Parts: sequence; structure tokens; C-alpha cells
Amino acid sequence: MTVAIRPFDLADTDAVVALWQETGLTRPWNNPYQDIRRKLTVQPELFLVAVDDKDVVGTVMAGYDGHRGWLYYLASAPARRGQGIGRRLVEAAEEKLIALGCPKVQLMVRTENLEVHDFYSALGFEPFETWTTAKRLISD
Repeated sequence: MTVAIRPFDLADTDAVVALWQETGLTRPWNNPYQDIRRKLTVQPELFLVAVDDKDVVGTVMAGYDGHRGWLYYLASAPARRGQGIGRRLVEAAEEKLIALGCPKVQLMVRTENLEVHDFYSALGFEPFETWTTAKRLISD
């Protein structure tokens, strides 16, 4: 079957969260259902899913703040890796960001997620040194 990239739909919610859990993207301090609800209030058109028939096999959540774009929750089903799903999701998100005038896109990878370094390098992403900090404003 052919994998299609399309905007997220509410009916995708449980499948998306299951994929994020399967791929290790969820964390106890981030409620994925709340992350989805929040994203749907800000640039929902930048939340994309890859589907094979009705099965969600990939996701990417993008955002643009007027200075740079960001990619979050990029995932592809482990059983479907190597089929170009992640690459297509990144390309689709980049196209949407470019259409908004976004000059640069960044993403964060958890230090323990070493297996994705080659994937991102192949897509043209380059590592750089930063001190990434965070402060929770609303507890989930």
C-alpha cells in the first residue's frame, strides 16, 4: 500500500499516542494527549501524520515562531523503518515551514537516542553545541 502524508485528525489521537509510546517519545512529565490538544490550538496545519490505508505509521509536529522552525514528535513505526516515512514527514514539514517564510529548522534529540544521528545527518541536519534549558509553566 501507499503511505500518504496528511494533516492530523482527531480520530488519529489514540493511534498517534500509541506510536509515540512504542517509539519511546513519551515521558511521564508530558501528557501526550495534552500535547496534542495544545498543538491543535497553535498551527494545527503543522501537525502531520503518515498513514497506510487507515493505519498511522508516522508523525511529525512542527512549529514556527517567526525566527526559526522546530520539529517535534518525529516518529515512524519501528516495523516500517527504512521505507522513507521519516524522510517524507521531515520534507513535508519543511515545505510547510518554507511556505511560512521559515529560514531555519531545528530539532532536539535526547542524548540517549543515538540511533537517529545518522538519519538526521543524512537529511542535512548538523549538530551544534547549546545548553538547552527548560522551565515548566503548567504542570500536566
